[in-house]
Amino acid sequence: AMLVQAWRQAQPVRGLDGLSLADAACLRDRLVQSQQPALGRIVGYKAGLTSRAVQQRLGLDAPLRGVLLEKMLRPQDAAPLPAAYGARPVIEADLLVEVGDEAINAARTPLEALQGLSRIFPFIELADLGLAEDEPVTAAKILAINVGARGGVTGEPVAVEATQAFADALRDMRVVLRGAGGGPPAEASGAAILGHPLEAVLWLVQDLRKSGVRLKAGDVLSLGAFLPPLTPQPGAAYV
Repeated sequence: AMLVQAWRQAQPVRGLDGLSLADAACLRDRLVQSQQPALGRIVGYKAGLTSRAVQQRLGLDAPLRGVLLEKMLRPQDAAPLPAAYGARPVIEADLLVEVGDEAINAARTPLEALQGLSRIFPFIELADLGLAEDEPVTAAKILAINVGARGGVTGEPVAVEATQAFADALRDMRVVLRGAGGGPPAEASGAAILGHPLEAVLWLVQDLRKSGVRLKAGDVLSLGAFLPPLTPQPGAAYV
């Protein structure tokens, strides 16, 4: 109940000390269940903490999985949001992929993952760190708040070509995020996510399998942040 109230009021969360990852996964699922009347059905999943350095700092050897609900996703022509859309809002350059074939559930390689996808969307995740600034950060706390899932803006989709050349282009692409302040844009390569963004797809497939969840056509997957998060500034636009 405390998590639900904090999320609805965009207030920071406190007092989640002593959670195991199993406890935290249970809290995440209960939180998502409580959000569905307002935010709609589950439409996909997100890979969070894809940075190796962040994983090591939190004692992890893999990312964490969050859940995406229907009304969390916004088209790029949607009305502007306030900069303070969450308790601790952060903007992340991300990628959203759409499942096209349930064969993806058996994927073992990046090319097999690509063969199970239909479209790729540029994606700016509107995440929420959620925890109070003076609260010690643990992997379990992050998992309990659904890995910061609050929203995101989708760009124009690109049709997938199930070829090695397309997979290589995803790994080698240049990701650019322009935002407030008029300074130089932030840049990274596709390899910034686990060495290849399709590795995040494979990880999500495997992690969901452990929970008995199979992806279906139309599901979407958020693959993680290519760049360090930005704190949104009032009146600014990000692209």
